[in-house]
Amino acid sequence: MRIGLQVPSFTFPGGPEQIAPVFGRMAREADQAGLHSFWVMDHFFQIRGVGPSEEPMLEGYSALAYAAALTEQITLGTMVTGVTYRHPGILVKTVTTLDVLSGGRAWLGIGAAWNEEESRGLGVRFPPVAERFERLEETLRIAHRMWKGDESAFEGEHYALERPLNSPPALRTPHPPILIGGGGEKKTLRFVAEYADACNLFDGDDLPRKLDVLRGHCERAGRDYAEIEKTSLSLFTGEPSVDEAVETIGRLAERGIDHAIFSQGTGQDLAGVLAEALPQVEKIVPAGR
Repeated sequence: MRIGLQVPSFTFPGGPEQIAPVFGRMAREADQAGLHSFWVMDHFFQIRGVGPSEEPMLEGYSALAYAAALTEQITLGTMVTGVTYRHPGILVKTVTTLDVLSGGRAWLGIGAAWNEEESRGLGVRFPPVAERFERLEETLRIAHRMWKGDESAFEGEHYALERPLNSPPALRTPHPPILIGGGGEKKTLRFVAEYADACNLFDGDDLPRKLDVLRGHCERAGRDYAEIEKTSLSLFTGEPSVDEAVETIGRLAERGIDHAIFSQGTGQDLAGVLAEALPQVEKIVPAGR
């Protein structure tokens, strides 16, 4: 069972001057604790449910590059990049750069995007949902092509790349794992089956059904369901105990989750709690494995 930590907020005591030292300490503690993954949201405004738009929000890949320089083992990714934020060729170069500089520890976390407020605020076009999914599928095809070293021209409905050169190549083989975030049953989970190495779903009552839907898409695509890493995102209210963390991780494993990611709450010592829980859960074998 793999354990990850997500940092969704940079509103730390002491103001902006404390963002770098506090965030850096979180990354180092997660790494030294032996956690598998470290994540930031790829947003430009703070999102509803976490805080008001005006709260501090770091650009995701710059933050991960900073974390990469301070860590040694933990894998690094966004939870998740909205497909409309960056041109696909540039996105693949960005993730490849993170992978090379981190020694092969990058993920490509990606989704269809949802936060229209930040797009409108910063002047980024926010297409209708159908077009966003079309762009997501083209981006996934481009990522696979570039990470295979295929420089032949790509001509899609929304993107045209004359020579998708990607040098240096990523260090992770066969490529940085592609994680698609979201539980949409018709398109998102189908794209997971067809293009991704991992999915990310919210920890909730509908989790078993979402995994069943993914299993069906894998059968139709001729994909081995077991090949896909099933990740979930959970949030503890208040300060969690080690026992609570162990119980939650065990429950997720019983549902078939391979990689439990926990979102850092305000004032929580979540890395410390997860570090204490790790010896009890790292040998848990998720259902279906």
